[in-house]
Amino acid sequence: MTAFDPFKSRLCRNIRNELSVSLMDAIHSQDIGPANIVARKYGAEDVEPFIDRYIHDRLTRYNTIINQIRSAHLQGHETFGVALLLWDQELFFEVHEWLEKKWRTGKGAEKMIYQALIRAAGVYVHLEHGRTEGARKMALKAVAGLTCYKSFAPSCFNVELLIDKLKALDPDPPKLGA
Repeated sequence: MTAFDPFKSRLCRNIRNELSVSLMDAIHSQDIGPANIVARKYGAEDVEPFIDRYIHDRLTRYNTIINQIRSAHLQGHETFGVALLLWDQELFFEVHEWLEKKWRTGKGAEKMIYQALIRAAGVYVHLEHGRTEGARKMALKAVAGLTCYKSFAPSCFNVELLIDKLKALDPDPPKLGA
């Protein structure tokens, strides 16, 4: 294997998952420390260069997120604001993880908009790894949910642009906060 692929490698999946969980902790504490601990854990192992690159890339983006949260004076409970920052950093698996807890406890239309955004993020997770068929199936579900519940998304999300990109299965993810 020469590329980071959590769909084909248990080690890659473990690293992705642990880093993502550590980011959730880092967001709440506004301290990148938890992610650095995970990175050191895997950095101490004799891993392939593509894994080191993935870890370094994630830490760089995670630091950006924490700095953006601090400068915007967001709190870890501002679900959509944090999700938007994650999305625009193209941290799609992390978007999924961030919104999942709210989705699990949500009710009605709020729950459905979370689910639609989680699915939209999943489309780009699949596309990142060349899983076009899985992305296509998920995009259909995401578009249906976004179309039906778009009025429940905050105005800071450019939902129409996202719907258009998903319908076209455009591999270039939109910047939703721009």
